[in-house]
Amino acid sequence: MTKRKTLSTIVSEALGEKIQSGALRSGAQLPTEAELCAEFDVSRTVVREAVARLRSDGLVVPHQGKGMFVSDAPAKRGFSIPPDALKSLPETIALLELRLSLEVESAGLSAERRTIAEAASIRSMMEQVDARHADPGSVQIHYDYDFHLAIAKSSRNAYIFGFLQYLRPMIVPKFQLGYVVPAEQKDRYYDRIHAEHQKIVEAIEAQDSSAARNSMRKHLANSLQRVRGLAPAAGIETAKVGPDVVAQELFAGIGAKLSHS
Repeated sequence: MTKRKTLSTIVSEALGEKIQSGALRSGAQLPTEAELCAEFDVSRTVVREAVARLRSDGLVVPHQGKGMFVSDAPAKRGFSIPPDALKSLPETIALLELRLSLEVESAGLSAERRTIAEAASIRSMMEQVDARHADPGSVQIHYDYDFHLAIAKSSRNAYIFGFLQYLRPMIVPKFQLGYVVPAEQKDRYYDRIHAEHQKIVEAIEAQDSSAARNSMRKHLANSLQRVRGLAPAAGIETAKVGPDVVAQELFAGIGAKLSHS
């Protein structure tokens, strides 16, 4: 079931739309708390939470003794993270930690077991994925998941490949790349990822399992670090919440699949 938005989220999004559309112009003062309470039929606590979110997004600034005003240079909303998405950060990080431990071995086995045709296919997949350089606001952080699946398939371990396929809908759709990479930095970012991919592919082609494991570990650790970096700004302690919940859902899903197989 889709989680319902909180009242403060609804209010902050509505005010954000007014700012982005120009209904609330740069330098304009926000309505008072009482006026916002009446407009949205919510409590003062809800209004304060909504305004605090707008302030953290750089859309409004306080003027001492006067109230809150629309920022002179509001931040582009495409690079703010919806609060509902932030709630899934702990679960996402727990799954990425699981993926890291699994895919390091997957890369090593691929280097040992891949065929010549599979090595060529993995390189071709990498080149296709890395050539796109799409707008970060329109793609997912884990846009290269098919490349990783190709490596897992060549590991000759059907359980690794099957499990990574099973994880895909839990991992890939979570966050847009634009949450961590501004559009003006996209080419540098894509070049860096390509360099990481290149080292993995070269190790697999050379059948160097140790280098393949090390390169995959570095690549996924960097990805995990980027996602973890979203948490501090949101005040989320990712190590203390989430993994138990996601583990219950994960293994319940696996059990359901096994019972129908």
